[in-house]
Amino acid sequence: MKLTSIAFKHSETIPKKYTCDGDNTNPELQISHVPKGTVSLVLIMDDPDIPTAVKEARGIQVFDHWVIFNIPPETRTITTSPSFGTLGKNSAGQNKYTGPCPPPQYQPTTHRYFFKLHALDTTLDLPAGATKAQVELAMHGHIIEQAELMGKYDRS
Repeated sequence: MKLTSIAFKHSETIPKKYTCDGDNTNPELQISHVPKGTVSLVLIMDDPDIPTAVKEARGIQVFDHWVIFNIPPETRTITTSPSFGTLGKNSAGQNKYTGPCPPPQYQPTTHRYFFKLHALDTTLDLPAGATKAQVELAMHGHIIEQAELMGKYDRS
Protein backbone atom coordinates (compact mmCIF):
# COMPACT_ATOMS: atom_id res chain seq x y z
CA MET A 1 0.00 0.00 0.00
CA LYS A 2 1.25 3.49 -0.79
CA LEU A 3 0.31 6.99 0.40
CA THR A 4 1.48 10.01 -1.62
CA SER A 5 0.57 13.64 -2.21
CA ILE A 6 0.78 15.95 -5.20
CA ALA A 7 1.35 18.82 -2.71
CA PHE A 8 4.67 17.51 -1.32
CA LYS A 9 6.97 14.50 -1.52
CA HIS A 10 7.99 12.30 1.41
CA SER A 11 10.34 14.17 3.80
CA GLU A 12 9.84 17.49 2.00
CA THR A 13 8.16 20.72 3.15
CA ILE A 14 4.39 20.85 3.41
CA PRO A 15 3.24 23.96 1.50
CA LYS A 16 2.06 26.89 3.63
CA LYS A 17 -1.46 26.57 2.15
CA TYR A 18 -2.06 23.43 4.23
CA THR A 19 -0.92 24.98 7.54
CA CYS A 20 -2.18 27.47 10.13
CA ASP A 21 -0.31 30.13 8.13
CA GLY A 22 -2.41 29.38 5.04
CA ASP A 23 -5.89 27.99 4.35
CA ASN A 24 -5.52 25.28 7.03
CA THR A 25 -7.00 22.71 4.65
CA ASN A 26 -5.69 19.20 4.29
CA PRO A 27 -3.45 18.38 1.34
CA GLU A 28 -4.85 16.04 -1.28
CA LEU A 29 -3.57 12.51 -0.74
CA GLN A 30 -3.41 9.57 -3.14
CA ILE A 31 -3.82 5.96 -2.06
CA SER A 32 -2.63 3.04 -4.15
CA HIS A 33 -2.08 -0.71 -3.85
CA VAL A 34 -4.73 -1.25 -1.16
CA PRO A 35 -4.47 -4.93 -0.19
CA LYS A 36 -7.20 -7.44 -0.94
CA GLY A 37 -9.49 -8.02 2.01
CA THR A 38 -9.44 -4.40 3.14
CA VAL A 39 -12.81 -3.44 4.66
CA SER A 40 -11.92 0.11 5.74
CA LEU A 41 -9.05 2.58 5.91
CA VAL A 42 -7.87 4.80 8.76
CA LEU A 43 -5.80 7.96 8.33
CA ILE A 44 -4.01 9.60 11.25
CA MET A 45 -1.80 12.69 11.04
CA ASP A 46 0.33 13.61 14.02
CA ASP A 47 3.34 15.65 15.13
CA PRO A 48 5.80 13.94 17.50
CA ASP A 49 8.05 17.03 17.68
CA ILE A 50 5.91 19.17 19.96
CA PRO A 51 7.82 21.11 22.64
CA THR A 52 8.13 19.80 26.18
CA ALA A 53 6.14 22.80 27.45
CA VAL A 54 3.21 21.81 25.20
CA LYS A 55 3.49 18.17 26.24
CA GLU A 56 3.35 19.15 29.91
CA ALA A 57 0.60 21.76 29.50
CA ARG A 58 -1.69 19.42 27.53
CA GLY A 59 -0.61 16.10 29.08
CA ILE A 60 0.23 14.63 25.66
CA GLN A 61 3.32 13.24 23.95
CA VAL A 62 2.22 13.77 20.33
CA PHE A 63 -0.13 16.35 18.81
CA ASP A 64 -2.84 14.65 16.76
CA HIS A 65 -3.77 16.87 13.81
CA TRP A 66 -6.25 14.64 12.00
CA VAL A 67 -8.08 11.39 12.70
CA ILE A 68 -10.40 9.92 10.09
CA PHE A 69 -11.62 6.32 10.13
CA ASN A 70 -14.03 4.01 8.30
CA ILE A 71 -12.82 5.40 4.98
CA PRO A 72 -14.20 3.20 2.16
CA PRO A 73 -11.50 0.81 0.87
CA GLU A 74 -12.06 1.83 -2.76
CA THR A 75 -10.97 5.40 -1.94
CA ARG A 76 -7.99 6.41 -4.06
CA THR A 77 -7.95 10.17 -3.40
CA ILE A 78 -8.49 12.00 -0.15
CA THR A 79 -9.57 15.39 -1.39
CA THR A 80 -9.47 18.69 0.45
CA SER A 81 -12.19 18.47 3.12
CA PRO A 82 -13.24 14.88 2.32
CA SER A 83 -16.91 14.01 2.78
CA PHE A 84 -16.42 10.31 3.55
CA GLY A 85 -15.23 8.40 6.56
CA THR A 86 -15.78 9.36 10.17
CA LEU A 87 -13.86 12.22 11.76
CA GLY A 88 -12.20 11.63 15.08
CA LYS A 89 -11.13 14.25 17.61
CA ASN A 90 -7.74 15.90 17.17
CA SER A 91 -5.59 17.26 20.01
CA ALA A 92 -7.26 20.67 19.61
CA GLY A 93 -10.53 18.98 20.61
CA GLN A 94 -12.05 19.32 17.14
CA ASN A 95 -13.41 16.75 14.67
CA LYS A 96 -11.47 18.12 11.72
CA TYR A 97 -8.08 18.62 10.13
CA THR A 98 -5.79 21.06 11.92
CA GLY A 99 -2.75 21.98 9.87
CA PRO A 100 0.88 22.19 10.93
CA CYS A 101 1.55 25.12 13.27
CA PRO A 102 4.82 24.59 15.15
CA PRO A 103 5.39 27.31 17.76
CA PRO A 104 8.43 29.26 16.45
CA GLN A 105 9.68 30.17 19.93
CA TYR A 106 10.64 26.54 20.72
CA GLN A 107 13.33 24.29 19.33
CA PRO A 108 13.22 22.46 17.06
CA THR A 109 11.42 24.96 14.85
CA THR A 110 11.00 22.38 12.08
CA HIS A 111 8.46 19.70 12.94
CA ARG A 112 7.71 16.42 11.20
CA TYR A 113 4.11 15.53 10.35
CA PHE A 114 3.29 11.87 9.81
CA PHE A 115 0.29 10.86 7.71
CA LYS A 116 -0.30 7.19 8.59
CA LEU A 117 -2.67 5.09 6.54
CA HIS A 118 -3.93 1.74 7.86
CA ALA A 119 -5.82 -0.92 5.90
CA LEU A 120 -8.17 -2.85 8.20
CA ASP A 121 -10.09 -6.09 7.90
CA THR A 122 -13.08 -4.49 9.63
CA THR A 123 -14.90 -1.21 10.17
CA LEU A 124 -14.54 0.44 13.56
CA ASP A 125 -17.58 0.57 15.81
CA LEU A 126 -16.74 4.02 17.15
CA PRO A 127 -18.66 7.30 17.11
CA ALA A 128 -17.52 10.50 15.44
CA GLY A 129 -15.18 12.29 17.80
CA ALA A 130 -13.32 9.17 18.90
CA THR A 131 -9.75 9.99 19.90
CA LYS A 132 -6.63 8.62 18.22
CA ALA A 133 -6.08 6.41 21.27
CA GLN A 134 -9.59 4.95 20.94
CA VAL A 135 -9.11 4.39 17.20
CA GLU A 136 -5.73 2.73 17.71
CA LEU A 137 -7.17 0.45 20.40
CA ALA A 138 -10.07 -0.55 18.12
CA MET A 139 -7.65 -1.19 15.21
CA HIS A 140 -5.52 -3.58 17.28
CA GLY A 141 -5.46 -7.00 15.64
CA HIS A 142 -7.20 -5.73 12.49
CA ILE A 143 -4.36 -4.03 10.57
CA ILE A 144 -3.62 -5.71 7.25
CA GLU A 145 -1.07 -3.20 6.00
CA GLN A 146 0.22 0.31 6.70
CA ALA A 147 1.72 3.18 4.69
CA GLU A 148 3.23 6.47 5.76
CA LEU A 149 3.94 9.88 4.29
CA MET A 150 5.99 12.43 6.23
CA GLY A 151 6.20 16.16 5.57
CA LYS A 152 7.95 18.97 7.42
CA TYR A 153 7.01 22.53 8.30
CA ASP A 154 8.90 25.42 9.92
CA ARG A 155 7.31 28.75 10.94
CA SER A 156 10.50 30.51 12.10
